[in-house]
Amino acid sequence: MIRSTSLNAARRARELNELAAAPNVDVLVIGAGVTGAGAALDAAARGLSVALVDRHDLAFGTSRWSSKLVHGGLRYLAKAQFGVAYESARERDVLMRATAPHLVRTMPMVVPLHKGLDTAHAAVTRAGVGMGDLLRVAAGTDKRTLPRSRRLSRVQTARLLPGVRGTGLRGGILSFDGQLTDDARLVVALARTAAGLGARVITRCAADEAAGDGAVLRDTLTGERLHLRARAVINATGVYAGEVVPGLRMRPSRGTHLVVPEEALGHPRTAITIPVPGSFNRFVLVLPQGDGRAFVGLTDEPVEGPLPDVPEPPESDIAFLLDVVNSVAASPLSRSDVIGAYAGLRPLLDTGDHSSADLSRKHAVLTSDNGVISVVGGKLTTYRHMAEEAVDTAVRTAALAAGTCTTRELPLVGAADRNTLDGIPVSRRLIARYGTEASAVIDEAAGDPALLAPVVNGVSRAELRFAVRHEGALDVSDLLDRRTRIGLVPEDRAAAAAAAEEALDEEALDQG
Repeated sequence: MIRSTSLNAARRARELNELAAAPNVDVLVIGAGVTGAGAALDAAARGLSVALVDRHDLAFGTSRWSSKLVHGGLRYLAKAQFGVAYESARERDVLMRATAPHLVRTMPMVVPLHKGLDTAHAAVTRAGVGMGDLLRVAAGTDKRTLPRSRRLSRVQTARLLPGVRGTGLRGGILSFDGQLTDDARLVVALARTAAGLGARVITRCAADEAAGDGAVLRDTLTGERLHLRARAVINATGVYAGEVVPGLRMRPSRGTHLVVPEEALGHPRTAITIPVPGSFNRFVLVLPQGDGRAFVGLTDEPVEGPLPDVPEPPESDIAFLLDVVNSVAASPLSRSDVIGAYAGLRPLLDTGDHSSADLSRKHAVLTSDNGVISVVGGKLTTYRHMAEEAVDTAVRTAALAAGTCTTRELPLVGAADRNTLDGIPVSRRLIARYGTEASAVIDEAAGDPALLAPVVNGVSRAELRFAVRHEGALDVSDLLDRRTRIGLVPEDRAAAAAAAEEALDEEALDQG
C-alpha cells in the first residue's frame, strides 16, 4: 500500500502511538543517516514492516558533513583499492541515472599541473583519472553524463581556473564526477520514500537497549519508553555503532571542510583537485556550490576519546587546508576568507595498526552475539549497496518472507528524467533541491510573493514551511542545519532564525 511521503510532527506522534499499541515490526533500523535510511527503504520496498529511529534527526551525523560528492574515487584508485572504486562508480551510476538524478549533477574537475608537482605525482594522477574513465565505462554510465577525461593546455586551464597561479602552470587534467546538491537532502528523500512504502520514520527516538529481537526505545521529547519487538535489528549508527553493540571497534577520522566565497578563489568554473604535497593518495578539493560559495576539503585526521554529537573543526585543520589551496592560488586565502567550517567523522572499521588515512573505505556487515546486525564502514556514494547487504543479512538470518532488492531502479521522492525536470516551470535552484516537488514548494506560498522571497542564500519561507509540513523538521536546527544548509555560515544562521521559528509556529497553530 502506497502511503503519503510527508513527514511531520503529527505523523510522528500517530506512528509512535501505533507502535505502542502493536509493538511488533519485521525490521528495526537504528540510525537515520544515509545508510540507515537506505536500509529502511530497502526493507520497506521488499514488503517488510519497518521502523527507522534516530535519537536526533535525519542526517544528523556524518551524512550531512560530506563533500557533497557522488564520486568514483580518484583517491581509492591512487591507493589501488580497485574494488572500492568500482563499487563507487557503479553506485554513482545508479544515483545519476535512476534513483536521484534531480539531486546529482555532472561536475567538471581540474587538476592544475605546475612545475612544482613532481613527475611521479603527475603520473599517478593521470593514471588514476584514466582508470576512472575505464570504471565509468564498466559501470555503464553514459558518456554524455560523465564525459571522458582529457588533458588541458596552460591557456585552457587558466581560463577555467582564473584564481590559480599562472607562474609555472604547465596545463591541467579535466575529469568529470557527480556532485550532490545536498547530502542531507538525499537522506530526507530516502526516508520519505521509505515512509511512502509504509516505513515508520521516527526521529528524536533513542534506542537505549538493543538486541537481535528488539529494542527499548525512548521518545526524547517526552521521555516515554517503548519495548519494540523486531524480527531483525540493523545497527546503522556509523561512528557510534560501538555504543549500540559494545565491543564493535571503530576508528573514526575527522574530515574538515571550509566554506569560502567563490570570489576569493577567482570564481573557478570547475572544481579544483589539488594533490597534497608528500602524499600520492590525498587530495584537497575546491568545490563550487553554484550559490557564490565553495567548499574546500578535506582532512583525514584520527579522532581519539569520546565522540561528540557535532564535531568541531580545529584551527590546525583549517590551516592545513588553506596551506594546500595556497600552494596553487594566485592570491593566497587568509583565515578571514573562511566564512564557515564544518567537520564530520568517517565511520571507519578498526582493522589494525594503520593510520586513519590508510584505512580502507570498504564496508562490512557484522552480526553480534546478541543478534544485532551492524553495517559499518563504507562511504556515502555506496550507501545503497551497504543497505542491500544489511537487509539481505536480516532476511536470511530471521527467515523473513521478503521480496528481492529493488532499490537499484527505485526512484526517490522528486526524481525524474532530465527532460521531465527541465520542463517544470520553476527555478533551476528549486529543481535541483526538490525535483518534481518544486511546484509543491511554490504552493506553500499560497500566492503570497513575500513567502517566495529569499530569506538567506536563496532559501525562502515557503521552503521552510515545506520542510516542517512534509520533511519532518521539528525544530530550528532541523530547518537550518539539515533541510537547508543555511547553518553552515554562522551569520546566515542568525539572520534566518526568526523565519525558521515562524515556520514552526505556523505549523503548530495549524495542528492545534
